[in-house]
Amino acid sequence: MLDALISSKTRIKLLLKFFLNPRSSAYLRGLESEFGESSNAIRLELNRFESAGLLNSFSNGNKRMFKANPKHPLFMELRNIVLKHLGVDRIIEEVVSRLGDVNRVYLTGDLALGKDTGIIDLVLVGDVNREYLGNLVTKAEALLDRKIRYLVYNLEEASEITNNTDKYLLIWNE
Repeated sequence: MLDALISSKTRIKLLLKFFLNPRSSAYLRGLESEFGESSNAIRLELNRFESAGLLNSFSNGNKRMFKANPKHPLFMELRNIVLKHLGVDRIIEEVVSRLGDVNRVYLTGDLALGKDTGIIDLVLVGDVNREYLGNLVTKAEALLDRKIRYLVYNLEEASEITNNTDKYLLIWNE
């Protein structure tokens, strides 16, 4: 969907990287190795995003780090577009509304780090009907053309694993 609107693949990768998980930050050389693209193309897009106010930069040692600017007026709209592009919004609405007593849903794995690998990893917290969840995930995978992996934890188990906010991105809360 995004590639029909935005012709630059580098720009799309940067949108996914910074607006999927707004806590993530990155520097030019790290993005170069992650994306497998030239530093010049990435630098050009980073500078465009920064001059538009969509990204902020700061120094970390000798590295110039970039991070999404959550105060930008278009921040939430861009984030919603990225989530819709990945199909996460449809999964959450479909699955959570019908599963039982769901407390929280986390995105984890590569997507939580801003990397689109075609796999959506979810952690659901609460008392969930697992058989029904399996059926819904199968249907959602067919709609989205993406693989969905999930784990279900009760509240006690979840308190131990979700303390690591770098790996778990909260995307739904009751």
